[in-house]
Amino acid sequence: MEDLTEVITGAEFHPRECNLFVYSSSRGIIRLCDMRQSALCDRHCKVFEEPEDPSTRSFFSEIISSISDIKFSHSGRYMLTRDFLNLKVWDLQMDNKPVETYPIHEYLRSKLCVLYENDCIFDKFECGWSPNDDHLLTGSYHNLFKITSRLSRRDAIFESSREQAIRPRQILKSKKVLPSARRNRRDEINPDSLEFTKKILHCAYHPTDDIIAIATAHNLFTYIAKDPSSPLSS
Repeated sequence: MEDLTEVITGAEFHPRECNLFVYSSSRGIIRLCDMRQSALCDRHCKVFEEPEDPSTRSFFSEIISSISDIKFSHSGRYMLTRDFLNLKVWDLQMDNKPVETYPIHEYLRSKLCVLYENDCIFDKFECGWSPNDDHLLTGSYHNLFKITSRLSRRDAIFESSREQAIRPRQILKSKKVLPSARRNRRDEINPDSLEFTKKILHCAYHPTDDIIAIATAHNLFTYIAKDPSSPLSS
């Protein structure tokens, strides 16, 4: 284990080309393999990696760059990856950087020391594509999950709570995580009050309908969008 510098963290076959698959690593690298070249697949045909900015390098850089989940888009043209702080969309034709980057909980960057001490920094969050590849889904802490529109670049944060299990079919209201959050506002959450023991690691989009499944520690929730064109009405 002392000599281990990189481990595979995820793998998935291409949805249309049965000979292609990708796998991700703890170093934030994605490798594309073609089984037509070799059945053993001990060599990759393309590597996707974003160069690191030396000015932002820290003790946590390698840990937070580890890819926890990877998913092909339904069209097969793009890949979606999740690391600790970001969602990234990669074009199969561009291997030097992602074409889209969406911060998930940038407000936790200043709390990496705390997250390292309680081992939360090693949590593996999943991600997913909507049926039309126009929205992205992933989870966070405090039982929060985020839906992002690739068209408008707008996102919405929602909370899965026990109240929803008691009163199903209620319309969710989006929330904001702000350092200046006011206590009397139910739609605002201060980053200092986040509960790291409550987390949404597992989530999934329905393959054809605007329905999502969210798993907390003790409950499984399903949500349906009233307006498929916008995640803000989910």
